[in-house]
Amino acid sequence: MAEETIFSKIIRREIPSDIVYQDDLVTAFRDISPQASTHILIVPNVLIPTVNDVTPEHEPALGRLFTVAAKIAKQEGIAEDGYRLIMNCNRHSGQEVFHIHMHLVGGHPLGPLLVR
Repeated sequence: MAEETIFSKIIRREIPSDIVYQDDLVTAFRDISPQASTHILIVPNVLIPTVNDVTPEHEPALGRLFTVAAKIAKQEGIAEDGYRLIMNCNRHSGQEVFHIHMHLVGGHPLGPLLVR
């Protein structure tokens, strides 16, 4: 069993957060240290520590991450100009909270990626 994270407490609304979307599969909330004018984290409600821990049973929730990202991008007014979706896996990628999550960032030109 994976260790509970701060995201688990946000999902259960045990700690305050600016939740912008929640359903039975995923929760989305504003990042407390935004890296762009729009920076929202979208997390599955079930604890999956890293991408390496994904199994076929997680596919409905992980697919929902993308449909919710598109919905939120439209609501935030950044869908037309564009946005970036980022997922990190383990420490070398910069993952700090070991509860899989997608960053939705946008609101201004983001520049090129480091990876080519």
